[in-house]
Amino acid sequence: GLPPLVGYLVAGIALGPHSPGFVGDVNLASQLAEVGVILLMFGVGLHFSPGDLMKVRRVALPGALLQMLFATGLGAWLALSWEWSVGAAIMFGLALSVASTVVVLRVLESRGLLDSIDGRIDVGWLVVEDLAVVIALVLLPAILDAVGGTNSTTTAPTGGLAWTIGLTLIKVAAFIALMGVVGRRAVPWLLTKVVGSGSRELFTLAVLAVALGVAVGASAIFGVSFALGAFVAGVVISESDLSYRAAADAVPLQDAFAVLFFVSVGMLIEPRVLIDEPIRLLQTVTVVLIGNTLAATVLMVLLRHPLRASLRLGASLGQIGEFSFILAALGVSMGVLTEEARSLLLGAALVTITLNPVVFSLLDRLGAWVSERSELLDRLERQKEPRLVGTDMFVALEPDHAILIGYGRVGRTIGDALQRIGVPFIAIEQDRRVVEAMRTIGVSTIYGDATQMSILEHAHPERAKLLVIASPDPYHARHIIGLARQRNPNIEIVVRTHSDQEQRLFEEMKVDKALMGERELAFGMAYYSLRFLGIDDDHADDVVQQLRGGARMPTQEFSMLMPHAVPGVRAVTPGDAAPK
Repeated sequence: GLPPLVGYLVAGIALGPHSPGFVGDVNLASQLAEVGVILLMFGVGLHFSPGDLMKVRRVALPGALLQMLFATGLGAWLALSWEWSVGAAIMFGLALSVASTVVVLRVLESRGLLDSIDGRIDVGWLVVEDLAVVIALVLLPAILDAVGGTNSTTTAPTGGLAWTIGLTLIKVAAFIALMGVVGRRAVPWLLTKVVGSGSRELFTLAVLAVALGVAVGASAIFGVSFALGAFVAGVVISESDLSYRAAADAVPLQDAFAVLFFVSVGMLIEPRVLIDEPIRLLQTVTVVLIGNTLAATVLMVLLRHPLRASLRLGASLGQIGEFSFILAALGVSMGVLTEEARSLLLGAALVTITLNPVVFSLLDRLGAWVSERSELLDRLERQKEPRLVGTDMFVALEPDHAILIGYGRVGRTIGDALQRIGVPFIAIEQDRRVVEAMRTIGVSTIYGDATQMSILEHAHPERAKLLVIASPDPYHARHIIGLARQRNPNIEIVVRTHSDQEQRLFEEMKVDKALMGERELAFGMAYYSLRFLGIDDDHADDVVQQLRGGARMPTQEFSMLMPHAVPGVRAVTPGDAAPK
């Protein structure tokens, strides 16, 4: 199905003044949308993790910045060809360079890729784009005003551009420093005091007050945007012990006002412009697909990542959304963009979000087609060395060897166990740096994506006795299982899962062993607890084996026996998504 965001925009068009029938209050909707922007940026700050960004910085940082620069230039060139002003061209190009975080996260969740290596790179890429837009929201008014790009009656002299930008940066730095020194102590202290009252409603109101108060205060005192103020407030709270609860309590409000934000954006779309200017709309959509999808894919390949992972990233970025709407609103309020320009941006967003599942499907097929042609794949991925790195220590080609997919923390432990007893195995890993490290310790390694038959076949699954899938990506795991069974229907398969739903799915696929990490942890803690309480080793082991064998009450049955929820207390089920 289509993302809900499409429905929100269409609902806004239906309620807007440019369509027949009932007309909503545009001014009220715009005011509520401002709150939606604040809560949206507050949520981005709450989920911003410098640690997660640093893990993928070598790819996400240069890749996202270069992709945004290329897309902005392409969009600006298109606007200049329409004889728009330089300021309008810059704003238009920048609005076309930023993908919708909401849409990308929903796509990754639906495909089970959020916790995978590809998913982490996608999220890091989005974080860099979001940060770039936050900085742009601060600097653009000063830059455009200095060069006379706004509707201001006065134009700053050319020599005053540096001063204007410098003064803006000083204000921003002062605000961030104040929040870093005072806010990091005052805000968590305030929320801790509120928590002590025992009232969940009061805590939710306090979180909302912090988000709105910091945003408005930042704008009134330091002259920075609501967006930056709300983002910094979210970052400050994210470093406290209350970040998870604050995120959980803010989500309902954030979702509600985000819906109003998208509906209000839809109310501003002028359908007649889209009908009268189909060529311009098509050109705008093309810029998004080339500047975002194609550029991101090429950059990922140049950064030495597998082609199919690069295509998935490019597909996920092939649309524009909330930050484009925010930039468009800023451009119109400054007199840089016309209503026609905003309608083109909003129309392009509607089209690209609608087409995004189609783009995903087409690029998946393209990746599969290229993967079947190993010479072409090697040329595109600039693969100069053989994908199979053999060593004298482990000869993986002898019969009854094991295949290990993924060599992260889990995979390394399994590989070490196999090494200790002398079982030959071959590992398949996507991270080139990990492959190089494995080579130094004598592990037979294949560099590439195991979901490609041209990669998996080098591990000779038809001769293998065991397949261990240690990577955390269930979407990839299902694909690998299917490919392996095509070559060897009798191969023993062990797979890693993260939820009851995934485990049931793998059991339905007749996987020999599907292990859920949290449950194995519980078994270990249960065994230790029984031994500490004086239970002998055999009895404790027997209890754990009974639990492992299924002598446990299913989670669904247990939840049905729970008493009715106590007001103010929310029961957490395994299906709930944990905040970042």
